[in-house]
Amino acid sequence: MSQPCVLVAEDEWIIAADLCETVEEAGFHVEGPHCDVSSAMRAFQKHKPDVAILDVQLGDSTVYALARKLADEQVPIIFHSGRYTRDEVLDKFPGATTLAKPCPPAQIIAAVNQVLHIS
Repeated sequence: MSQPCVLVAEDEWIIAADLCETVEEAGFHVEGPHCDVSSAMRAFQKHKPDVAILDVQLGDSTVYALARKLADEQVPIIFHSGRYTRDEVLDKFPGATTLAKPCPPAQIIAAVNQVLHIS
């Protein structure tokens, strides 16, 4: 069985590096980090991930268009933001999984496992 693939879109370098390392150390394959929506979109078009961790705000734009495309393909999404509240995200994506920055590594992995239905 191959490792589940986690697409990571995060524009803050230190957070991106930490997030990718956390996910990789937990045994997942990491696609990214992608620092902008277009890069993450290209990666998604080349290979459908099993789950995506998206910072809501990448540079000057939000990831909502990418998130809609991922959701249309039934890719679970974890929104990871320090700028947008849970309620703001849920207004656009009811039932979404959200994590507020800063987020402990164990909580990130628990969220990934939950959306992938891994116990």
